[in-house]
Amino acid sequence: MRVIGTAGHVDHGKSTLIEALTGKHPDRLKEEKTREMTIELGFGWLTLPNGEEVGVVDVPGHRDFIENMLAGVGGIDAVLLVVAADEGVMPQTKEHLAILDLLQISAGLIVLTKTDLAADSDWLNLVEADVRRTVAKTVLAEAPILRVAAKSGNGVPELIRALEILLEDKPARPDLHRPRLPIDRAFAMSGFGAVVTGTLRDGSFSVGDEVEILPRAIRGRIRGLQTHKQKEESAAPGSRTAVNISGADAKDIRRGDTLVRPNQYQTTRRLDVRFSALNDMSKPLKHNDEIKFFVNASETIATVRVLGADEIVAGEAGWLQLELRDPVVALRGDRYILRRPSPGETIGGGAVVESQPQGRHKRFDESVIKTLEALTQGSPADVLLEAASALQIASASEIIAKSRLEINAAQTALDELLQSGQLIALDNSTLMITSARWAALSKKMREQIKIYHAQFPLRRGIPREELKSKVGLSSKAFNAALKYLSASEGARDERGTVSESGHEIKFAGRDQIKVQALRRAFAENPRLTPSVKECTAEAGEEIVNALIESGELILISADIIFRAADYDDMVAQIKNEIQTRGKITLAEARDVLQTSRKYAQALLEYLDRAEITKRDGEARRLGKRKQHETTF
Repeated sequence: MRVIGTAGHVDHGKSTLIEALTGKHPDRLKEEKTREMTIELGFGWLTLPNGEEVGVVDVPGHRDFIENMLAGVGGIDAVLLVVAADEGVMPQTKEHLAILDLLQISAGLIVLTKTDLAADSDWLNLVEADVRRTVAKTVLAEAPILRVAAKSGNGVPELIRALEILLEDKPARPDLHRPRLPIDRAFAMSGFGAVVTGTLRDGSFSVGDEVEILPRAIRGRIRGLQTHKQKEESAAPGSRTAVNISGADAKDIRRGDTLVRPNQYQTTRRLDVRFSALNDMSKPLKHNDEIKFFVNASETIATVRVLGADEIVAGEAGWLQLELRDPVVALRGDRYILRRPSPGETIGGGAVVESQPQGRHKRFDESVIKTLEALTQGSPADVLLEAASALQIASASEIIAKSRLEINAAQTALDELLQSGQLIALDNSTLMITSARWAALSKKMREQIKIYHAQFPLRRGIPREELKSKVGLSSKAFNAALKYLSASEGARDERGTVSESGHEIKFAGRDQIKVQALRRAFAENPRLTPSVKECTAEAGEEIVNALIESGELILISADIIFRAADYDDMVAQIKNEIQTRGKITLAEARDVLQTSRKYAQALLEYLDRAEITKRDGEARRLGKRKQHETTF
């Protein structure tokens, strides 16, 4: 699932273009339609010729609503920079382009709209040349320019094809098993309750997941999911997602909040960042300046602490520590934007380098600057965690080798990750997994066990090999994961099957009647029992297997079965006879047990396999095992 966004000056035809692409007009507020401009974020979607669905975010172009634009543009995979052919490059064209540059949204197309209003082809060539000069030295320097007349549809098929080609080269959003959804809309729906929307990042959500809304610490559970107004059981990274949350009130949720799984993220009021000032910034950014800070869909006021200098001037870069008025969810590598509050001006932006600084830095401490420079490459713990996440389940040596860290630094980082719980040792520190991946894996294993119990309530549990195949692990990794699951979450691993700790085989209704009839048949002839075929015809294969798995019946051969208590009595008699006589023949066993040759022979052969007896010519002597040391 991909999401694209529009950018460009007010009234350059962004919303009309989206309607031409998707068949849906993105303006949703009455005031927007009255004023014929986008005030809030609008949304649509289209299906490309290759079958891929693409979400579209329409952002405001008017200067008064530039901050609404920032709430939507951060989560997109590609952009359509829209320039009207009758006006050409305008102020918000340049401001939007600067924001795209700061956010490093490099995939994009430049759409020359309203070409039907241009005087002639010479004028279009002049506008196109001006656009090309404007985007030079920006992330869209190499972007194709397409000419479109949205109202008539001219150029729209070519634009769709170009968009398909553009997105084919974009990798899918990674699933890091730690989902976060920056909320850009929150509202209540009658009969459903709170609904939030945003572009999902870093992981997947599923119906039934427990969730938390940060920074407000609102807990709830996912009641429903929709992507492009289609109900989904799960939502993947990169998708425009609407989430219906039970246990939450929409009036308590704000744009800029973040929907996450509990205990996977922390909020922060302090960030270390790398800052790049725009070339046309009107005045230097100085220490203790108050500015507006935008990250993901959130906005707050920040006090600037300039590190290593007194100020940062236009066109230069430097280090900042930001003290935030409100807590936000931000991670290393997240892109952000800074704006002056009044008069409104985008001044620059960059990337978060440290999301949880330990304290306020000394401004002119060289060691602080060196540490921040090192963090742009990632801390040893970050690098190691990324390596562990990529390997899924691996040994410490494999993780360290993939990280390419120096051994002492790697070992220190490994200990740090284990102590903090971000890395879990599954099997006596031999195999490890990140806590985020373990949360996803354990959930999948438990779900498969639960599904199996629902499908086969009369079976002890899902076969180990079937569960291993379902979760797609190697034998070594699966054994370690299952061992940890059994120890930490109470799964039961026994006799080749895996079950929930509280699972019991219970017979009810007609099944109970069949079981009682079968028990009566065994009680009437305990040593000349019904055959397996007769038992199955009487009660059904599932019930017979359930009685065997529960230990009530013991399968002696392909067609002979005894109650466990009767089996124990017969084995005791055989052993007593052997101890008295020294050995026993088949005929003697038949007479002692008062059964037929067929049943006696099947029992003795079973005891031979169990090494309770052993053959000696035509007779049997005692074997090396006791009665209950093995189970077949």
